[in-house]
Amino acid sequence: MNSQPHNDDLAGGRLTIDLGALANNWRTLNDLSGASECSAVVKADAYGLGIEQAVPTLWKAGCRTFFVALPSEGIRVRKAAPEATIYVLAGYLPRAIETYQDYALRPVINDELDSWIAASGGTLPYAIQLETGMNRLGMSIETFVNLQTSGLLDTHKPSLVMSHLACADTPDHPLNETQNTEFRKIIELTYSEQTSLANSAGIFLGADYHYDLVRPGIALYGGASAHAHLRDNPMQPVINIEARILQVKSAQPGATVGYSGAETIRPSDRPEGNNRILATLSVGYSDGYLRAAGSADDHQGAFAAWHGVRVPLVGRVSMDLLTVDMTEHPDSEQLLGDNWQDHWIELIGPTVKLDEVASAAGTIGYELLTSLGRRYHRTYINDL
Repeated sequence: MNSQPHNDDLAGGRLTIDLGALANNWRTLNDLSGASECSAVVKADAYGLGIEQAVPTLWKAGCRTFFVALPSEGIRVRKAAPEATIYVLAGYLPRAIETYQDYALRPVINDELDSWIAASGGTLPYAIQLETGMNRLGMSIETFVNLQTSGLLDTHKPSLVMSHLACADTPDHPLNETQNTEFRKIIELTYSEQTSLANSAGIFLGADYHYDLVRPGIALYGGASAHAHLRDNPMQPVINIEARILQVKSAQPGATVGYSGAETIRPSDRPEGNNRILATLSVGYSDGYLRAAGSADDHQGAFAAWHGVRVPLVGRVSMDLLTVDMTEHPDSEQLLGDNWQDHWIELIGPTVKLDEVASAAGTIGYELLTSLGRRYHRTYINDL
């Protein structure tokens, strides 16, 4: 009987997550936040990287407050960091009071304050989110002022009052100052223990936006939080994705590649001949590599990289496969007749950045990260 395969021998894709880079990113944001507490947003399974791995790393780095979207995520964070403060951004979900009690979860209240006080007996901590311009979740200013006037917020004081910036990724957008001014005016009415406005991009807007607590998300995981960071991202990359080569072939000019014949092979300038060298990789949109990142005759798609040299995608991204054009790579001849399946090509990593691929797909790094599939062989490195 054959010996057991190595962990990645059965995988088409490898995902390496650098926990040391995650910790360093939190430290960088913590330093930028000055006297404000730096929390961590770990919703969506820590942006696809794993709550059970990311939260202990962040705790050891010094983070003490975490934000999740749902109570089910809060349970996982509590198990990973028993002493943490955990806020649930979805607020108080009806008939879930025992979960909030048993796992010491703090709802971020939008309009359900009466329900929360009745269910909790008015003895459990909670936060209030104010609507200042996002028009998503949040309590209206009028409702908040009425609650304050009634004295209810004196007898049931929130542990945190927060709002959310809508346009912080565009530093000169006028809505940033509008929201900041509105938030600053309103929080003077309350007696919460903490106030919070800044997300990842908000931290970079400066100390005037930091208040008592900041809430970074995408920047922790190495993504660009502002448009300027697409070119010069100060955060360390946290993920490296590689795809296995399944086949290498020579394709004649005029042939098409992939579904719908989206891209037509152009002649090569290689002295060896006009054919192009194509490599088909074992990753596709079922792995979270977005279909829109593919290439066609009328537009350029994303890039991959081999041995630190970029190579373009060619044709549509399929469910399990994508194709790259290796023709102009200086080492491409090594692949012809070689054992292809022992070679791996970088899809996201030191040569091809997360936000580059996201931009090629017409989206943002958030979507790409949180779409990462389950088929990758995952490796966590540089844990604290």
